[in-house]
Amino acid sequence: MATTEWIYGRQVVRLALAAGARRRAVRLAATAPALRALAGHLPPGLERSVVASDALDRLTGSREHQGVALEVPPYPYADEGAALDGDLVVVLDQVSDPRNLGAVARSALAAGVTALVVPRHRAAHVTPAAVKASAGTLEHLGVAQVANVARFLQEAKRAAFWVYGASGEGDVAYTGLDLGDRVVLVFGAEGRGLRPLVARTCDALAAVPMRPPVESLNVSVAAALFLYEVVRQRGGRTAAAGAAVDAAAAGQAGAARDLLP
Repeated sequence: MATTEWIYGRQVVRLALAAGARRRAVRLAATAPALRALAGHLPPGLERSVVASDALDRLTGSREHQGVALEVPPYPYADEGAALDGDLVVVLDQVSDPRNLGAVARSALAAGVTALVVPRHRAAHVTPAAVKASAGTLEHLGVAQVANVARFLQEAKRAAFWVYGASGEGDVAYTGLDLGDRVVLVFGAEGRGLRPLVARTCDALAAVPMRPPVESLNVSVAAALFLYEVVRQRGGRTAAAGAAVDAAAAGQAGAARDLLP
């Protein structure tokens, strides 16, 4: 098993080096222009080296590195029990695409989610590709792995959470849910949706209204809609969501700068 891995992208590196990141950087590899662009974000004492872009291609296995990669320890998954310490949790039921995991994490952190939960098996995990898709937000969001999703949802109910699943077969629109209390939102796999047992464990299933011939949305889009309905119902900006939204806005600005010539 690898003892370290390389995450990549300028915004990813900025967030991975920011206060509160879940893992500590080992060293940085960057092209000269990227190193200059990141100069104000690099902590003193961080080992760094200047490399060519094609060397980063080989190091990261991707051409989306934007000239920079950061060596970090493996992602430290959160404790399953600690996932229920807050009041807003997202569960992904066998979502297999790491890019979807990353995109959901980005919306989750911005909306004030306290934990993201994924199955230990047959699901996307926190990989460098997922971190890149999250624009680095996975470095600041606790992700827990569970052996059994339905059992975790039962534990959430015992902890006074309402559990709502996203499903095209839901009897109510997502805007009709009462999301003011402790809530777990559950989203299913690409194409298959929620597994039957997971769906039955939910207190209610809710749908996103769609016009034909559209039958479904990408899981990250559906998650963003549900999450911002939570934010809306809780007054637009809860304390946690407000801080997270501000951080996400700063991240979006940084990502936009990365696109400038």
